[in-house]
Amino acid sequence: MSILSKKNFFARLSGSRLMREVPRIETVNNGTPSMIGNKEECEDIWMNEINDGGISSENSSDSVTCHISTAPITQEQPWGKEEIEVALSNLPGGKVALSLIRALQDDALQKALKEFQSLTLNETVNCRHRKMPLPTFANGFMRKALLASENEAAAAATPGQLLAGWSDTCLLISSWLGHVEIAKALLDNGASVSASDCDGRTPLHLAACAASVKLVEELLKHSADPHKWDLEKKYTPLHCAAAAGCVATVKCLIKSGANVDAGLSGKSPLHYAVLNNAGDCVEALLQAGACPNNPQVYTETPLHVAASLGNVHCTKLLLNHGADVRVQLGAARSTPLHLAAEEGSMECTRLLLSAGAAWEAKNARGQTAMHLAALAQSVETLEVLINAGAKVNVEDGDGRTPLHSAVAKALRSSELVKILIQAGATINTADKFGYTPLHIAALNESTPTVLMLLSKGADVTARTKGGVTALSFIIRRTPDVLKRFMARFDEAISLHDHELGDVDCELRLDFRPLVPGGRGETELMLCLVEVGQGQVLKHPLCESFLYLKWLRIRKFFLLSVLFHFIFVGLFTGYVCETYLPDKKQFSNVLLWPVLGFTCVLAGKEIFQIAHGICSYVKRWENWLQWCVIIASVFILIPTTQICNLQHHVAALGVVLVWIELMMVIGRFPMFGIHVQMFTQVSINFFKFVAAYVWLIIGFAFGFTVLHNNYKSFTNPFISLLKTVIMMSGELEFEDVFFPENNTEENNKEENKKEELQYPGTAHLMLLSFVILVTVILTNLMVGLAVSDIQELRRCAGLDRLVRRAELVAHFENMLFSKLLDQAPAKKIIQVCRRGALLLRPPHHCALHIRPNDPREKRLPRELVCAIYRLVSERKTRRTTFREIHFAPPLPRNANATATVNNARFSRMYSNESNQQQLNELAAELKRCSYNISMRLDSLTDKVENIARDLNMSTHLH
Repeated sequence: MSILSKKNFFARLSGSRLMREVPRIETVNNGTPSMIGNKEECEDIWMNEINDGGISSENSSDSVTCHISTAPITQEQPWGKEEIEVALSNLPGGKVALSLIRALQDDALQKALKEFQSLTLNETVNCRHRKMPLPTFANGFMRKALLASENEAAAAATPGQLLAGWSDTCLLISSWLGHVEIAKALLDNGASVSASDCDGRTPLHLAACAASVKLVEELLKHSADPHKWDLEKKYTPLHCAAAAGCVATVKCLIKSGANVDAGLSGKSPLHYAVLNNAGDCVEALLQAGACPNNPQVYTETPLHVAASLGNVHCTKLLLNHGADVRVQLGAARSTPLHLAAEEGSMECTRLLLSAGAAWEAKNARGQTAMHLAALAQSVETLEVLINAGAKVNVEDGDGRTPLHSAVAKALRSSELVKILIQAGATINTADKFGYTPLHIAALNESTPTVLMLLSKGADVTARTKGGVTALSFIIRRTPDVLKRFMARFDEAISLHDHELGDVDCELRLDFRPLVPGGRGETELMLCLVEVGQGQVLKHPLCESFLYLKWLRIRKFFLLSVLFHFIFVGLFTGYVCETYLPDKKQFSNVLLWPVLGFTCVLAGKEIFQIAHGICSYVKRWENWLQWCVIIASVFILIPTTQICNLQHHVAALGVVLVWIELMMVIGRFPMFGIHVQMFTQVSINFFKFVAAYVWLIIGFAFGFTVLHNNYKSFTNPFISLLKTVIMMSGELEFEDVFFPENNTEENNKEENKKEELQYPGTAHLMLLSFVILVTVILTNLMVGLAVSDIQELRRCAGLDRLVRRAELVAHFENMLFSKLLDQAPAKKIIQVCRRGALLLRPPHHCALHIRPNDPREKRLPRELVCAIYRLVSERKTRRTTFREIHFAPPLPRNANATATVNNARFSRMYSNESNQQQLNELAAELKRCSYNISMRLDSLTDKVENIARDLNMSTHLH
């Protein structure tokens, strides 16, 4: 059985493998009970819930590794060989008897038996008969001492004396080793048939374990008890015979009256017969009346064992004798059908379904047999279940379908995916953590499975609860898929009618590959930008789609721009009327419009927060708008007298509201690059200042110390501001170092104060500032700004497309938000939504353009040329491929053949008129062949388009 393991990601799956030992119930860390065996833990077969409910980032997910191991069918006995031999060795004289009886063969055996017959069981020369191994009241030291003395005496005895003096021990050992002659001799001379070792194993137990029919018959003749239990009340001789798989021994014990249902509440002889694949024993026990079921609920039955081992013969026998197919096993609540599907046994699954097993039965994890068959990578079992009517979209406790299970391992996942999809499986179903089958296949780095899912319409834009898209996993885990995925964009642009050189040539742009999910028409664009594949937006298909989509969304954006223009105008007018002197005429008139627009702006921002707070917080423009809202509210507070703080806020508010307008205007494609330059340079400037601000602070304090008599350096904070201004070149050298000398007597004291107090150091400080700050630092900042601008200009085309995609996606997300579904004006919203959509499946999903028609104005001319160039290059590649692979082979002596043909043609067409006719015929043949080739290409493209349309219509229906 395979395990899907994932560090800190997938740790728990439902259902447990059937254990070979008595199960015990334990609780794992998440409180879910699981079945644990005595010797090995149950194998998990699915994924654990994710920490905190989902993946929060791509880096938090490691690769999924599928470890596939096969559980072999092993012979399982009640006791192990070593365990029995250790117990026999601990009997009085056991070590010596075990080695001696194993070595007695042929002449040595006959000699020992002859010696034994000559002795009596009550009198020996050097040894005494021992009925009891050791006193039961003896403590540990006494037992060891007595056992040592017994072993010493046994070692000193001859073989015959050993058999006579330690007959019980020798009977147990001979029964275990299958020595019929020794056991018969011991029994005939009065050895106790009910003797047992320290674990309660009698000679009949040991003979049954050894599968010695003759010895079992001999023991039964001497009144051995077939109902005898061991000390732990687990096994009778019939258990041992069934586990050994000896049908003759089983029949012999049954004939002697052994209870075929012994230990039925735990594990009966039938259980061990099935466990060891002993079909003959199973049949014999069932014919003798053994019960195939267990009276206790949630207990392992023989049918569970047979199904888990894929034992078709035993399963059929059990079902024919009334085994219950509905019984659930342990805490996992697994039915025999679950175990057969988990084992991947097609025949057992078919038998169980024919016997009335319910395919819809779920185990403790909510999994059906379909889930487990898919996890077992058993195509055959899956087909049997589907033919029996099993639902392919049934979900388990974590919301996962059989398709999730099918892609969990890469062994035969492509075949499983194909079968499930043909049966009607939903491709894009997400579990409760947001994972679709495409996410799981990409995490497992299964490129063929990912390609299969994409070809069937899997959504690469699907997101987990943590916001990670399937495309992100594909980029990191299966990067080879990206080329195949992007090739669909080239195939979506095709020649629809006429030839490329004709005036009526028509090209078809199919936009359906750009809208795989059906949620938002620009969702794929945002995903490409998010995963670092923004250059794909420059593909003619993507660029055309964004252009047409912008034309649809533009009207909504213009309304937003108009709103901000009006708000900025009213806000500025109110501030001027209220906070400028002698301007109070229209203050009260503008108050209510400004308040209304502020409320609308605040409502818009709250709506965006409700739509997605995480993405909202990451955009600094939203913080700017909230600053404007707060400033507007503060200055609109009615007061009897305007305070100074309101003047400060009003001044800041006016600046911020105009900056906001600049950012809104910058979203226009034609202005976007310039506003982006300003934004980028500003961000880099503040980063730069943050690195060198300590140099400026140092000079500011230095100037404060040296020029404290100069009014600009009297205050350290004013000095810092003055130093920053000096960076622009405003040094005021003459005012600081050469103040004007007033000749009037009353100004002598003031002139004395303005004189330079610390010459030399002040000059050196100013020189250092000019070199380090004004020259080096300022020019460095200018150089960085210029390099940023050049880089932005170089990437201007791509940045424009990215900004357009983000803007269109923003308006589309707001317009199609679920919050608007509760709005009162539903008809208006529906009209707006229809106006924003570019595609209306299944028919209006493509654009037909005529690149050679000068009246074609729906797309920019340079974009039409790019589309035409793409189709032309693809056609050239296709023609070259055909010439290389399908051209007729040239003869080996091609040059000689050409020479002969030329000579023949020259003889046939010796005169000029015939040569001219030949040239015309050759030109006509070339023209006809070219037209035929072009027509074939056109027909091929049409057939491909029709097939693609039919495929999409089939998926939609």
